[in-house]
Amino acid sequence: MCRFVVWIFLCFAATALFLTRLVLAGDVTCSGIVPMRHRNDVISIKDFGGVGDGKTLNTKAFRAAIYRIEHLRRRGGTLLYIPPGVYLTESFNLTSHMTLYLSKDAVIRATQDTGSWPLIAPLPSYGRGRELPGGRYMSFIHADGVHDVIITGENGTIDGQGEVWWNMWRQRTLQFTRPNLIELINSRNIIISNVIFRDSPFWNIHPVYCRNVVVQFVTILAPHDSPNTDGIDPDSSSNVCIEDSYISTGDDLVAVKSGWDEYGIAYGRPSSGITIRRITGSSPFAGIANVFAEHINLYNMGVGIHLKTNIGRGGVIRNITVSNVYMEKARTGIKIAGDVGDHPDDNFNPNALPVVKGVVIRDVWGLDVLQPGSIIGLKNSPFTGICLSKINLHGKIKPGTAPWKCSDVSGAAVGVSPWPCSELTSPGQTGSCSSFI
Repeated sequence: MCRFVVWIFLCFAATALFLTRLVLAGDVTCSGIVPMRHRNDVISIKDFGGVGDGKTLNTKAFRAAIYRIEHLRRRGGTLLYIPPGVYLTESFNLTSHMTLYLSKDAVIRATQDTGSWPLIAPLPSYGRGRELPGGRYMSFIHADGVHDVIITGENGTIDGQGEVWWNMWRQRTLQFTRPNLIELINSRNIIISNVIFRDSPFWNIHPVYCRNVVVQFVTILAPHDSPNTDGIDPDSSSNVCIEDSYISTGDDLVAVKSGWDEYGIAYGRPSSGITIRRITGSSPFAGIANVFAEHINLYNMGVGIHLKTNIGRGGVIRNITVSNVYMEKARTGIKIAGDVGDHPDDNFNPNALPVVKGVVIRDVWGLDVLQPGSIIGLKNSPFTGICLSKINLHGKIKPGTAPWKCSDVSGAAVGVSPWPCSELTSPGQTGSCSSFI
């Protein structure tokens, strides 16, 4: 089965402004799927005329440096060093066998001249731009068909200066879909670590049609009212490891995607093998198949754990596990929804119903949660195998309001307070409901 065209979101929020946590010796990590490479060949952006004064446009310097990496092809690849300073530039492309290394106090800053931004074709699994018909603006840092690429450093910053784009969206003057901060297409063996991403025009980190991707020790920041500034969006990608990061944006923290309605069905490439671990932030999350998320801290959000899909997307959401979640001040604790609207056009197939099965949510503790949960399946495609275990969601429920809303769902619940819907049977208050279903 390869037609997974559904989205799932898990809202994450946080207390700290910044994550500086190191992986301890006993911590489990998935980052070994892509080993960090040492580059013997090192060049500096200043070797190509780069000026870090925040005013000089450095587009030619970045493109010349990357051209040199691509065409000289040093054994083991090349590290492009960005020294302290603010380097203003238009968008540019990465190449294979390179490390983009940002030193402490280095900033790569996007120009706000939207008229110079190049346009590229829509992704085939979307059929059009995500916001508007037609093409889309190229991401600020872009790559297509590359491998062995590392973006890292000493917590330097990649700044999208997104406010001009947000205002165009608010004023409805956009002509095409806004650019992502970083997008990697058809690429493999990617590491993104120890970098701060700030004020993306649209999604921050978007690996699409990729495999073997590690995102670790990153900080992603944008105002809470910035539109659609998702943190990390693996899309039709496999073997993705996201760990030990802090994300505070205006939209989804992590959103695992695989295309859009009939276009995603036709493209037929799932997202699978996604691991999300030790994330703190203040925004929502998503997945498709074999998604594992654990040790998540959430504060001040609309929905804590949110899985959602839609009529017309078809495919299967399966083998999703979310565990060890702490949330505080949430409008809704857990929400699983099957008909959220949002189609690229009117050509979606209303008979392409998603299948949701094998979802395990366990070890969740919440304070000041207004509504514990809502699980609303589809009449002609009920959600099955939903397992809720050891969940305690505390808060003031409105008088006359049921703590849980459920329909077209089956599964089991163990040790859940307040007690969920009658549709979720109880195998007893001990043991695991995952074995029961």
